[in-house]
Amino acid sequence: MRKIISAALCTTLAMSMLVGCGATSSETTTQVETEATTSATNSDTQSTSDQAEDVTITHSQGTTTVKANPKKVVVFDLGILDIMDSLGIEAELAVPTDNLTSYLDQYKDATNAGGIKQPDIEAIYTFAPDVIFISGRQADYYKELNEIAPTVYVDQEATTYMEDFERNVNTIATLFGKQSLAKEQLAEIESLVEKAKEKTEASDEKALIILTNEGSLSAYGKGSRYGIIHDVLGVKAADDTIEVSTHGQEASFEYISKVNPDILFVVDRSAVVGGEVKGSDTLDNDLVKQTNAGKNNKIVYLDAETWYLGGAGLTSVKSMIEEVVNAL
Repeated sequence: MRKIISAALCTTLAMSMLVGCGATSSETTTQVETEATTSATNSDTQSTSDQAEDVTITHSQGTTTVKANPKKVVVFDLGILDIMDSLGIEAELAVPTDNLTSYLDQYKDATNAGGIKQPDIEAIYTFAPDVIFISGRQADYYKELNEIAPTVYVDQEATTYMEDFERNVNTIATLFGKQSLAKEQLAEIESLVEKAKEKTEASDEKALIILTNEGSLSAYGKGSRYGIIHDVLGVKAADDTIEVSTHGQEASFEYISKVNPDILFVVDRSAVVGGEVKGSDTLDNDLVKQTNAGKNNKIVYLDAETWYLGGAGLTSVKSMIEEVVNAL
């Protein structure tokens, strides 16, 4: 009799343990946090079925919690749109259709979210997005957009360019369950950076970065919006004293002549904003022609769409690295 009672108790206890385990598993909600200073790479092996229900993103404007795998997305930052495209993310999009780069032209028929500097609040409200991504050009609209849907401010600083870029890639990958693919593509870019460094370390050529805009000139150096050339890829700077500012340091033909760069990298703003004066016409100057860059055919016109408009995306960053390496 004691044996029968003992067996019954054991059976009851075993069933209780199984039910208890099942309840714990179903009630647990996984939350993935993507902090502004760290990459969300801990979920690389997470399957889509096991994806986090909520993703909390910390950025310079605050903290935003987004439901994973959002279906309707407003994207103003072209770097984020580039990342989503490269990771093959499928979602209904609203974007600034009049300000897309040619390599993102496939989104020209998406819902128009307004201008790159002036979002169409009514259109965005009507679109009813699950999440909105903005960056510097739309910063003044953050609070207003955040009232419509969770809004993420995309941080991309010149002094932490690659760290911010990788964090943004991992944020999007975590949000949409694309961690493995993101890891592969980031590894490819890391390999390109290392190969570029090998080439720049072996070269004594010094470069100057110039932005042309309707006949005016601005110089950019280390720590600037185009500082990836020096800070990440290791191209030696022809002038280490360039003041860091959003619009660059004012420059002249005499300045370029004095610095005498071996390579002159040029970003022609007029080419992407509908200007009338081409960068090549601006630099058609005897002082520029007499520099080492001018004499050795090393005046390199960078793709202005990518460098001025594009932002830091998987396609654009790869293209930027390749452009610089090809110039050496």
